[in-house]
Parts: sequence; structure tokens; C-alpha cells
Amino acid sequence: MGRSLSAFLAQNVEKVQAVRYAATERIQEDGKPVEWEIGCITGAQDAALRNQCTKQVLVRKHQYRETFDANAYLVKLAAASTLFPDLNNGELQKSYGAVDAESLLTAMLTPGELSAYELKVQEANGFDKPMEDTVEEAKN
Repeated sequence: MGRSLSAFLAQNVEKVQAVRYAATERIQEDGKPVEWEIGCITGAQDAALRNQCTKQVLVRKHQYRETFDANAYLVKLAAASTLFPDLNNGELQKSYGAVDAESLLTAMLTPGELSAYELKVQEANGFDKPMEDTVEEAKN
């Protein structure tokens, strides 16, 4: 049986489906929680988010150590993956006093809701383990 690259062509690859999730019981329409829509970002988008959350910290003269802010990354990932509601909508941001998608997300959800939402976002993006578990494993 011969192998072919045709299965790898973009048009032949199954698309990742968006996930619906009620991030909070507090936002309701017709007495039911409104479902948010979470999409999967690309590898390039993920790399850009990771770069934004990675900093070089001076340890001693001419010696730097790389640090990664996992909390900032998870909020950025959640904001970038949210298809609905539109977290970049100016009217929505203004209503919460937010200046960008990340600050809007943290204003809209309680800490517990945000944590659960971040887990759902990671799942929608194909992560097998939550980021916190991965960070803890890397520390040990």
C-alpha cells in the first residue's frame, strides 16, 4: 500500500469545530445562560501569544533567564479563542470599563468562572492537560 501526501493537504484535513460553553450562569437570555463560542487558534497565533508572555529576566550582569507568565498566557489564549461574544466590541468593553479583550474577559467573569473557562478553552485548543499541570510538571 503506497503512502500519499494528499491526506495532509489543507482541503483534506478535518476542521476543528467550535465549542459552545456557558461561561457563567449570570449572563442570561430568556432565563437560560448564554452560550459562548470557543474556536481553536492556529499554531502561529499560539506561538505569538507565548512570545508575548515570555520575558528575559536579568539574573546577574550579562546573564538572563527566560520566564513564562502562564496566567497571562491563559487569559490571552482565552480571549483569542473566544468567537462569541466579540471581546473586541467597543460598546461591550466600555460597559465593563475594559480597554482590551483580556481585561474585558477578566471583568466579565468571576475568578472561578474564568478558571473554568480557561480549562474549556485549553480543551477546545487540543491541550490534553491543563496548563497549570504542565507548568507544575516542568518545575519538578
